[in-house]
Amino acid sequence: MNKLFNVAVAGATGAVGNQMIACLQERDFPIKNLKLLATARSAGRKLRFKGKEIPVEELTEESFSEVDIGIFSAGGATSQKYAPVAARDGCVVIDNSAAWRMDPDVPLVVPEVNPHAVGQYPNKGIIANPNCSTIQMVVALAPIHRMAGIKRIVVSTYQAVSGTGKKAIDELYDQTKAMLNFLEPEKKVYPHRIAFNCLPHIDVFLENGYTKEEMKMVNETRKILEDDSIGITATTIRVPVFFSHSESINVETRDPITADEVRTLLEDAPGVTVVDDPSKNLYPMPIDAAGRDDTFVGRIRADESVPNGINLWVVSDNIRKGAATNAVQIAEILANDYLGK
Repeated sequence: MNKLFNVAVAGATGAVGNQMIACLQERDFPIKNLKLLATARSAGRKLRFKGKEIPVEELTEESFSEVDIGIFSAGGATSQKYAPVAARDGCVVIDNSAAWRMDPDVPLVVPEVNPHAVGQYPNKGIIANPNCSTIQMVVALAPIHRMAGIKRIVVSTYQAVSGTGKKAIDELYDQTKAMLNFLEPEKKVYPHRIAFNCLPHIDVFLENGYTKEEMKMVNETRKILEDDSIGITATTIRVPVFFSHSESINVETRDPITADEVRTLLEDAPGVTVVDDPSKNLYPMPIDAAGRDDTFVGRIRADESVPNGINLWVVSDNIRKGAATNAVQIAEILANDYLGK
């Protein structure tokens, strides 16, 4: 495919937006013209792409004329306002917010799991990028589900502060530095100190006692795996790590499958790297996943408390595979299989 595309990145100056630009460059996406969009206060800033300085423009309703693909990481309210406008102008939107994920007319896509869903984009001209913690979990679990059928998932996440944005990264750094200098740390982003602490609280609490983040994992996983019968329960925890989310996942399968079979299955799975040799202290860790695109899986073992139970430890960079890389991978499918024809 030799066609080039006009691409816009909305929310270009944020942490994820910056990484989206980097991923477009790293993966050599076929771009004719790149438009960088953000709020009025960021307009005029210049960001580098392939050795050139590109000025940031203010995001408006007129931003998407002659744009083929718009990659959004500008928040839910912005996406709700501008994604339909962009779609009306003929731009296909890949949205990183939660605004469109559970819309039945909008495909929710993880390229290693359900690339066929991209074909639903004409419904509204919008494709949703899943939640970061959902993405890495389904990349690891989809091969198991196809082989043995997953009956139930119990997941606890240990999520990096970068999932909250740059202000949270700065807060962890500043609080850590303050405490090491015997000073009182300031709390601005989180309700409690995050340095040397864990917060079992990501997003708002709902009436059922779960947080919004936890229910995202439940509902998005069922949609992506196309199976509403899977029982899922989640506990999401913010930890004092800068980059990469970790997850302890317990699955109960419908058909028997051994830990060795799971290990072999995942060694051949797209987007997965198995790191699983506890005798040599080899297992996935956030410091090793940061800056990389794969989902790392280890501590694969049978759950001896139930029939057909398997335990996994899954780690992935939440800014890359959990957001930017996944969005650009969706754009690649769109360009190669649909818009490029």
